[in-house]
Amino acid sequence: MAGTGDDGVQWLSDAEQASWRAILRGTRLLERALDDALGDAGLQLSEYEIISMLSESPNHRLRMSELAAMVVQSRSRLTHTAKRLEDRGWVTREQCADDRRGVELVLTTGGLTAVGEIARVHVQSVRDNLVDIMTPTQFSAIGDAMAIVRDHLDPEGVSGS
Repeated sequence: MAGTGDDGVQWLSDAEQASWRAILRGTRLLERALDDALGDAGLQLSEYEIISMLSESPNHRLRMSELAAMVVQSRSRLTHTAKRLEDRGWVTREQCADDRRGVELVLTTGGLTAVGEIARVHVQSVRDNLVDIMTPTQFSAIGDAMAIVRDHLDPEGVSGS
Protein backbone atom coordinates (compact mmCIF):
# COMPACT_ATOMS: atom_id res chain seq x y z
CA MET A 1 0.00 0.00 0.00
CA ALA A 2 2.95 2.30 -0.67
CA GLY A 3 2.41 5.80 -1.98
CA THR A 4 0.13 8.59 -0.97
CA GLY A 5 -3.45 7.53 -0.40
CA ASP A 6 -6.69 9.47 -0.86
CA ASP A 7 -6.38 10.47 2.80
CA GLY A 8 -3.06 12.25 2.18
CA VAL A 9 -1.02 9.74 4.19
CA GLN A 10 2.24 8.63 2.60
CA TRP A 11 2.01 4.91 3.34
CA LEU A 12 5.09 2.77 3.91
CA SER A 13 6.41 0.74 1.01
CA ASP A 14 6.74 -3.01 1.52
CA ALA A 15 10.47 -2.59 2.18
CA GLU A 16 9.86 0.28 4.64
CA GLN A 17 7.17 -1.75 6.40
CA ALA A 18 9.50 -4.75 6.71
CA SER A 19 12.27 -2.55 8.13
CA TRP A 20 9.89 -0.82 10.54
CA ARG A 21 8.58 -4.12 11.86
CA ALA A 22 12.11 -5.47 12.23
CA ILE A 23 13.06 -2.38 14.26
CA LEU A 24 9.98 -2.56 16.46
CA ARG A 25 10.15 -6.29 17.14
CA GLY A 26 13.93 -6.37 17.38
CA THR A 27 14.04 -3.64 20.03
CA ARG A 28 11.29 -5.32 22.04
CA LEU A 29 12.99 -8.73 21.87
CA LEU A 30 16.34 -7.17 22.78
CA GLU A 31 14.86 -5.41 25.79
CA ARG A 32 13.24 -8.67 26.89
CA ALA A 33 16.55 -10.57 26.52
CA LEU A 34 18.44 -7.93 28.54
CA ASP A 35 15.70 -7.96 31.19
CA ASP A 36 15.78 -11.78 31.37
CA ALA A 37 19.57 -11.80 31.82
CA LEU A 38 19.23 -9.46 34.81
CA GLY A 39 16.36 -11.51 36.20
CA ASP A 40 18.76 -13.99 37.78
CA ALA A 41 20.05 -11.08 39.87
CA GLY A 42 16.45 -10.20 40.73
CA LEU A 43 16.67 -6.94 38.84
CA GLN A 44 14.83 -5.33 35.95
CA LEU A 45 16.61 -3.53 33.11
CA SER A 46 14.97 -0.24 34.14
CA GLU A 47 16.36 -0.65 37.67
CA TYR A 48 19.83 -1.48 36.41
CA GLU A 49 19.81 1.51 34.10
CA ILE A 50 19.10 3.82 37.04
CA ILE A 51 21.83 2.51 39.31
CA SER A 52 24.22 2.44 36.36
CA MET A 53 23.52 6.13 35.57
CA LEU A 54 24.02 6.99 39.25
CA SER A 55 27.32 5.08 39.35
CA GLU A 56 28.63 7.19 36.47
CA SER A 57 27.49 10.56 37.86
CA PRO A 58 29.54 12.88 40.08
CA ASN A 59 29.19 11.87 43.74
CA HIS A 60 26.86 9.05 42.59
CA ARG A 61 23.83 11.34 42.73
CA LEU A 62 21.39 12.88 40.30
CA ARG A 63 18.34 15.05 40.60
CA MET A 64 15.23 12.86 40.17
CA SER A 65 13.88 15.00 37.29
CA GLU A 66 17.21 14.81 35.45
CA LEU A 67 17.47 11.07 36.00
CA ALA A 68 13.90 10.54 34.76
CA ALA A 69 14.80 12.33 31.52
CA MET A 70 18.00 10.32 31.11
CA VAL A 71 16.29 6.94 31.47
CA VAL A 72 13.21 8.13 29.55
CA GLN A 73 10.74 7.40 32.36
CA SER A 74 7.97 9.50 33.82
CA ARG A 75 8.76 10.99 37.21
CA SER A 76 6.01 8.85 38.68
CA ARG A 77 7.48 5.64 37.29
CA LEU A 78 10.95 6.66 38.43
CA THR A 79 9.59 7.27 41.94
CA HIS A 80 8.17 3.74 42.06
CA THR A 81 11.40 2.25 40.73
CA ALA A 82 13.44 4.30 43.22
CA LYS A 83 11.28 2.91 46.03
CA ARG A 84 12.16 -0.66 45.02
CA LEU A 85 15.84 0.26 44.91
CA GLU A 86 15.55 1.99 48.29
CA ASP A 87 14.00 -1.16 49.75
CA ARG A 88 17.14 -3.05 48.65
CA GLY A 89 19.34 -0.45 50.31
CA TRP A 90 20.92 0.56 47.00
CA VAL A 91 19.73 4.18 46.87
CA THR A 92 18.46 6.92 49.14
CA ARG A 93 16.46 10.02 48.34
CA GLU A 94 17.82 13.31 49.64
CA GLN A 95 16.87 16.96 49.27
CA CYS A 96 19.04 18.87 46.84
CA ALA A 97 21.62 20.89 48.70
CA ASP A 98 21.27 23.87 46.34
CA ASP A 99 17.50 23.71 45.93
CA ARG A 100 15.38 22.41 48.83
CA ARG A 101 12.43 21.79 46.49
CA GLY A 102 14.38 19.25 44.44
CA VAL A 103 15.13 15.64 45.34
CA GLU A 104 18.23 13.70 44.41
CA LEU A 105 18.61 9.96 44.14
CA VAL A 106 21.89 8.88 45.72
CA LEU A 107 23.61 5.55 45.14
CA THR A 108 24.68 3.89 48.39
CA THR A 109 27.87 1.90 48.91
CA GLY A 110 25.77 -1.25 48.64
CA GLY A 111 24.28 0.01 45.39
CA LEU A 112 27.72 0.75 43.97
CA THR A 113 28.85 -2.77 44.85
CA ALA A 114 25.71 -4.20 43.22
CA VAL A 115 26.32 -2.22 40.00
CA GLY A 116 29.86 -3.57 39.83
CA GLU A 117 28.66 -7.16 40.17
CA ILE A 118 25.63 -6.88 37.90
CA ALA A 119 27.44 -4.90 35.18
CA ARG A 120 29.29 -8.04 34.08
CA VAL A 121 26.00 -9.85 33.47
CA HIS A 122 24.50 -6.88 31.64
CA VAL A 123 27.49 -6.22 29.40
CA GLN A 124 27.76 -9.91 28.49
CA SER A 125 24.06 -9.93 27.57
CA VAL A 126 24.51 -6.80 25.44
CA ARG A 127 27.43 -8.49 23.68
CA ASP A 128 25.61 -11.81 23.21
CA ASN A 129 22.37 -10.29 21.94
CA LEU A 130 23.56 -7.28 19.96
CA VAL A 131 27.22 -6.34 19.59
CA ASP A 132 28.75 -9.74 18.78
CA ILE A 133 26.05 -10.85 16.31
CA MET A 134 26.88 -7.93 14.00
CA THR A 135 29.91 -6.61 12.24
CA PRO A 136 31.43 -3.48 13.78
CA THR A 137 30.12 -1.53 10.77
CA GLN A 138 26.55 -2.79 11.31
CA PHE A 139 26.68 -2.01 15.02
CA SER A 140 28.01 1.48 14.33
CA ALA A 141 25.29 2.05 11.71
CA ILE A 142 22.56 1.15 14.21
CA GLY A 143 24.09 3.49 16.77
CA ASP A 144 24.27 6.29 14.20
CA ALA A 145 20.67 5.70 13.07
CA MET A 146 19.30 5.65 16.61
CA ALA A 147 21.25 8.82 17.44
CA ILE A 148 19.33 10.52 14.61
CA VAL A 149 16.04 9.29 16.11
CA ARG A 150 17.11 10.37 19.62
CA ASP A 151 18.13 13.83 18.44
CA HIS A 152 14.88 14.23 16.48
CA LEU A 153 12.68 13.23 19.43
CA ASP A 154 14.83 14.99 22.06
CA PRO A 155 16.27 18.08 20.31
CA GLU A 156 17.11 19.72 23.64
CA GLY A 157 19.29 16.73 24.60
CA VAL A 158 17.41 16.21 27.87
CA SER A 159 17.94 12.44 27.72
CA GLY A 160 21.69 12.83 27.31
CA SER A 161 23.92 11.38 24.63
